Amino acid sequence: MTTYVLVHGAWHGGWCWHRVAAHLERGAHRVIAPDLKSLGRDRTPPSQTSLAAWADQIASLAQSEPDPVVLVGHSFGGTVISEVAERIPEHLRSLVYLTAFMLENGRSLQQAAADDPESLVGPATVVADDHLTATIREDALRAVFYGYCSDADVLLARSLLVSQATLPFATPVHVSAGRFGRVPRAFIECSADRAITHAAQRRMQDRLPCRERITLDADHSPFLCRSEDLAAVLQRF
Repeated sequence: MTTYVLVHGAWHGGWCWHRVAAHLERGAHRVIAPDLKSLGRDRTPPSQTSLAAWADQIASLAQSEPDPVVLVGHSFGGTVISEVAERIPEHLRSLVYLTAFMLENGRSLQQAAADDPESLVGPATVVADDHLTATIREDALRAVFYGYCSDADVLLARSLLVSQATLPFATPVHVSAGRFGRVPRAFIECSADRAITHAAQRRMQDRLPCRERITLDADHSPFLCRSEDLAAVLQRF
């Protein structure tokens, strides 16, 4: 049995993994899919969250498990799992970046996003007047995140997405070769992603090569549109 800790991306919550979790659990694996603080069903105010707080939250979950875990990060969740690896490499079996931001030391998501001009996220983002949170325009959700998903999945997601704190987007990731770098990592890229384009995914892998690369014909949300295939890939780790 392998324990998987699944870390969702911006605006989402642990709910997005429900199908993947079911597939993995049918394979006799243990799955933990938490809501990051202030996201999903968690009601922590966004002003009280940070990249460091999310990394500490996930690190604590991983440390509570008896054996090293497979840590999976989707999209923005990639920055979180990198920070977790820097904190507790000995508790991790591997890192899996699922069409995620995999950033070298000192680089922020905001900087990486600026290098991806074909992404649809920027034009669809609505920043609150206080600049502390942001949302995605409802009329753009399918194009940005759910291009291959069913109407029912898009409707479900629209009802569950919440505002996202903006400060973590500008927070640089702090990783080192001696800690983060010693955890085996893989990248699952999605060739039809319009949020983090395929070209941007490849550039991140060029900067931080992984032991393995797997390509799915999927949009930004393979946990919905390709859940069975994604679960099968994850069981390889």
